[in-house]
Formats: sequence, C-alpha cells, structure tokens
Amino acid sequence: MSELPEPRILSSRSEFHDALRESFALVADQGCREVFICDPNFADWPLSERGVIENLTRWAYAHRKLTLLARHFDDFPRRHARWVEWRRQWSHVVECRALAEADASSAPGLFLAPGVLTLRMLDPEHYRASLSFEESDAIQARDSLDALLQRSEEAFPATTLGL
Repeated sequence: MSELPEPRILSSRSEFHDALRESFALVADQGCREVFICDPNFADWPLSERGVIENLTRWAYAHRKLTLLARHFDDFPRRHARWVEWRRQWSHVVECRALAEADASSAPGLFLAPGVLTLRMLDPEHYRASLSFEESDAIQARDSLDALLQRSEEAFPATTLGL
C-alpha cells in the first residue's frame, strides 16, 4: 500500500481541484466501499475529466456505492456530460439525491470516503478547504451528511423513459 498524502489546508481553486483528483485516485487505489460527494451544484468540480472518470471506473464494483447530494442536478448534462454518460453504465452503484429547499444553503462541499479521507470545503468563496485522513473527521462529516441525506429525496434518474 502506498503512503497516504499529508493532511493539509487548501487555499486555492487549483489546490482544491488537485485534492479532488487525488481523492478519486485514492479511493480507486484503496477500493473503499462508499463514497459521498456533496455540493450545492457541483458547478466547479472536475467530474468530467478523463482521469476522474477513469478512477471512478476503477473504483466501481457491484458492492460499492457513490452518493451525490446537491440542491439540484439541472446543469449536470451540460457541465458534466462525460460523467453523465459514465453514470448510465454504472447507475447500479450511483445514487443522486436532491436537498430539501431548507437545506440547500447548508450543503457543504464535501468528498467523504469513510476510512480513507475527508475533503471538506470550509470557505467556497476563497476555496479554503481541509483534507484529512483522520477517522474523527470522517465521523463528524458523516453525521452532518446523514442529517442532510435523511431530508433529501432521490433525483436525477440515469435514464428517462418516454413514449
């Protein structure tokens, strides 16, 4: 097993994006069972980059689950077309959930892979974030996330049926 990166505070957009890319690579390498990603709209996440899609493909197996939590998924087909296409193939491991209106403003920017890492956006305006490998941070993030998930609803089906 390779050595884990150091925990750190991120303070720029490029550092945050690099940490997201590293996070997707790390979960693919370590094979964690669940991954949660949360953001009001994922507008500034590199979800459709080839490297991210390749790492998601390496990670995705039948007994794994990727949960996305957002205010809405209206812009996903336009902003993240490659991810939307990937998701059609892997819909059995992906769940998209929409936040209740009352919770929309409290959605944290979060990448949580329990037992592996927690990447949490602290200040979205200035891209200040923390990357941690501590179990206590993961537990705290999961508790906050669980409260939001309980009040969310399924959204953004992988396919739409028409006549």
